[in-house]
Amino acid sequence: MGAFLEEKHEECGIVGIYSKKGTNVTPLIYRAMMALQHRGQDAAGFSVFNGKIQTRKGLGLISNAFRQEDLFIEGFLGIGHTRYPTSGTITEAEIQPFVNDSIALAHNGHIANYKVIKSELEQTHAFKSTSDSEIISELLKENKHKGIETAVSLLMEKLDGAYSNVVIIDGKLVAFRDPHAIRPLVYGENDEYICFASESTALDINNIEYIGDIAPGEMAIVENGKLIKSTIKTGEPRHCMFEYVYFSRPDSILEKVSVLDARRKLGTILAKEHPVKADVVIAVPDTARPAAEAFSEESGIPIKEGLVKNKYIGRTFIMPTQEKRTETVRLKINAVKHVVSGKSVVLVDDSIVRGTTLKEIIKLIRMAGAKEVHARITCPPLQAPCFYGVDMATYKELIANNKNFEEIRRFLDADSLGYISTAGLKKAIGLPICTGCINEEYITDYARKLAKEKRDSEAFRWKMGAHVALQSQKSKKQSSLHI
Repeated sequence: MGAFLEEKHEECGIVGIYSKKGTNVTPLIYRAMMALQHRGQDAAGFSVFNGKIQTRKGLGLISNAFRQEDLFIEGFLGIGHTRYPTSGTITEAEIQPFVNDSIALAHNGHIANYKVIKSELEQTHAFKSTSDSEIISELLKENKHKGIETAVSLLMEKLDGAYSNVVIIDGKLVAFRDPHAIRPLVYGENDEYICFASESTALDINNIEYIGDIAPGEMAIVENGKLIKSTIKTGEPRHCMFEYVYFSRPDSILEKVSVLDARRKLGTILAKEHPVKADVVIAVPDTARPAAEAFSEESGIPIKEGLVKNKYIGRTFIMPTQEKRTETVRLKINAVKHVVSGKSVVLVDDSIVRGTTLKEIIKLIRMAGAKEVHARITCPPLQAPCFYGVDMATYKELIANNKNFEEIRRFLDADSLGYISTAGLKKAIGLPICTGCINEEYITDYARKLAKEKRDSEAFRWKMGAHVALQSQKSKKQSSLHI
């Protein structure tokens, strides 16, 4: 669903900037974080270097996380981070960058074998947080005396998962990416600055030209005004498809692919794969809008603004009951009655995770008088957890893992339902993508191991739950016989 409905989250956004002329980069770091605010709204932090590392952190939106005087600290290189927690709440200890002696690190992704590595390191290290980012910082600190390239190489040999990182280390700016380049990391340069970031919009806002992307398993070091890249560990690229379907801003470019163009292609292909006779196309705001426009153009069905988002409702607390959660949907979105009343509606959305929010949106459209509602989804059914940085942790929370196609349609109360095919998804993006959450084809060994453990564990809990329910029914039946 759209970001405001919060069915899935991505962990964070990162930026690193170096001034070739030794000027202050703090204002640029701040602007870049503003351009990446959509990637994390719970906390933000930045570190700059000018002989020593200085760091400022805070909870909430970037505009609330810092005091005005924080923006006057100076450094000729720096890094920034915006964060979503993957579960629970967030404390000051979890806010990045992580600073460890002469190292400051900002991380985007998730380390699948985090608990294994942390268990090993706990013999000699005292951890301050529950973040997997801290183990990266500790491992770099442990090996940096061997040289930065060796330290990063040893790190890549140990880590399983997705990681894009920017690091201040011994007065140098370093960026590196996992061997499968799962999470994004772009870079750009002009006469004054060199910049690394999660999305090209962070470069645009600072008038720095986008050049390309850090390659799979590649490291870049900026020192004395020069950018030097080297391949540390080779691997098959598997870019996160959610960046193109949902996470990234439509005005971003990742891997030389326009996110806007990819979303439009998703809509075009979806219209070809799942044609329908209808009166109007409506997008679930906001990420589905480019796909809905392309669906309209391909199908010839006019598109209209049939759902309006309340832009002044921020993030809401997790509601304790289903009734309260459905009320939250109504707080954030409303149907335009005169657009949908008496009409057959094609509702275009980016994906379905649990399905509860889309169900409520369809209900809203029907209450506004729609004659029919045909759901069209620009992502294939999500059937498995993600271990690479998307907040989908279990099988049981995914509706496509628990219900068949017809059951999902009935649950949503849609007159028809159409998901884009995996082949259509790949064609629209035009890059090698990670499809672990779609078909369990995880690219790393430990993620495959975790998937099997979760599948077996959840199946066991379901079996035990069913057994307890059956025993309860038998007990009640026997009790009634004795009455």
